[in-house]
Amino acid sequence: MAGTGPTINVDGRGLRVVIVAGLWHDVITDGLIAGATRVLQASHTEFSLVRVPGSFELPVACKVALENGADAVIALGVIIRGGTPHFEFVSNAATDGLTRVALDTGKPVGFGVLTIDDEQQGLDRAGLPGSKEDKGEEAASAALATALVLRQLRGHIG
Repeated sequence: MAGTGPTINVDGRGLRVVIVAGLWHDVITDGLIAGATRVLQASHTEFSLVRVPGSFELPVACKVALENGADAVIALGVIIRGGTPHFEFVSNAATDGLTRVALDTGKPVGFGVLTIDDEQQGLDRAGLPGSKEDKGEEAASAALATALVLRQLRGHIG
């Protein structure tokens, strides 16, 4: 099991962030959204939430959000392993697609897509009461911190 990520407290005033979340596994996904929302509210970041059918659709929605003015996006989804290769196809497509979006746009994508073996693993990572981790919070913290680093780099280079 992965450890918990660092707690990153930043001032996100002036940043515009979009949370893009899949609709599958709503209890887990809603926990991820709540964690991301807590971070964004605490950092005074302007944000909105959009929902897409599933994790496969995250990359294209994130790309459009970034192309239309968002400074960062937070991609949240849940992919549970099953008895078919579907898990690998969707996990790879979401991961590769979100990486490409970040590189193509030059903007951060907070990665909060859980790729898990069973529902309990998701509940343990969703930031719900009794959860061991809060991957929504971690994804939001990483996206905000990276957006601020990129803003700083762009202001000092060129």
